[in-house]
Amino acid sequence: MTRFWIGGYGPDMDGDAAGIGLLEGDEGREPISLAYRGAVAAAASPSWLASHPALDIVYAALEGSGTVQAFARTGERSLARFGAPVEVGTGVCHLAVAPHGRYLVVSCYGDGRVVRVGIDASGLLGETAVADAATDPYGTNPVPAAQGAPAAQGPDLNDVLASLSPAASEPPRSGLLLFDEELGLTPGAPDPVSPAAAMIAAALAPASTVDAPERTSHAHAAAFLPDGRIATTDIGFDLVRVWRPTSAGLVSDHQIVLPHGVGPRHMVVHPSGHLHVVTEYSCEVFTLAAGPDGRWALVAATAVSPAAQAGIDYPSELSRSRNGETLYAGVRGSNTIAALRVRGAGDVVEQLALAESGVDWPRHHLVHDGALLVAGQRSDEISILDLDERTGAPRGIRHRTAAPAPSSILLAR
Repeated sequence: MTRFWIGGYGPDMDGDAAGIGLLEGDEGREPISLAYRGAVAAAASPSWLASHPALDIVYAALEGSGTVQAFARTGERSLARFGAPVEVGTGVCHLAVAPHGRYLVVSCYGDGRVVRVGIDASGLLGETAVADAATDPYGTNPVPAAQGAPAAQGPDLNDVLASLSPAASEPPRSGLLLFDEELGLTPGAPDPVSPAAAMIAAALAPASTVDAPERTSHAHAAAFLPDGRIATTDIGFDLVRVWRPTSAGLVSDHQIVLPHGVGPRHMVVHPSGHLHVVTEYSCEVFTLAAGPDGRWALVAATAVSPAAQAGIDYPSELSRSRNGETLYAGVRGSNTIAALRVRGAGDVVEQLALAESGVDWPRHHLVHDGALLVAGQRSDEISILDLDERTGAPRGIRHRTAAPAPSSILLAR
């Protein structure tokens, strides 16, 4: 039977979750449908969950209290606290466990901290080491008025849907949008323009200036790179920071400065070695690559979808198919799932499809066994979307189940 641990927001974070929940498949039903079985371990707002690579232990970011807590599996459907909580920082929102399981990297939204927490051989959490704080690369310099002005509204989702023809080989489906040369874009439809490209062009053009708004460091996620280094995002300072792990903690290697105001949030490492980063404020996927000298740089930027509206839509999670041919971005606001195709050597990302998520505020999602599980934080639901075997595009909503303020979905091994 397939089981998932569910993280969520509790009363201390304006949610109803009582702790880590359990979602499991109904036996004998194909295709899979899921049911929420309630909380299996009491915890205050375990908003992000991560598993140990070898041990049956789950680590939870308790966002409201600024701590990380380990939980050991005590049965098929139960978890129990394992050791004491470890204080890490304000608004802890993401955990990434090292592939060898000897430490995890914590990202704290509230105070911008990046923290290394040791893990012993039994899986217990140990000593913490706070990495160097981020510095805003844009300082207090003024920015062009075009950047400081409110973002222009993009096309309405329904208008975009109406402008596209259904795929020739597929029956029309409500809420599903496919767009590429193979699946059929209506002639004359405008090509999407990258918000980053627009900002860069505005920066180069003569313009009056305005004072930049106050900016604050907000660490948001970490990813382990193929060469053993670690990348972290800072959504507040538009940074991807690269670290070298040492026995004493994380040492800064270098950083990649993204365009002003894009807000890098979550990342996935592609099988090719490229790093794809979704931006919360500009609604894009940025592709980074390492050069011969080992320094990472921005090589491409792609709008999440032609319907995404900066300032109205806020992309959240980014995931990929097992083979890396498809990326999936949750888009809060329009409450959609955007699928993007990866081509070339992993450095070419193209818009593929857009589908209704079936939930309100899709904060997190997980690719599993030909389906996409989506956590709707504000609708207290988890939906299941079928994925097309050939293209990877979402095919529609198969199933929904109630779950209190879900914010993270983790496969229970």
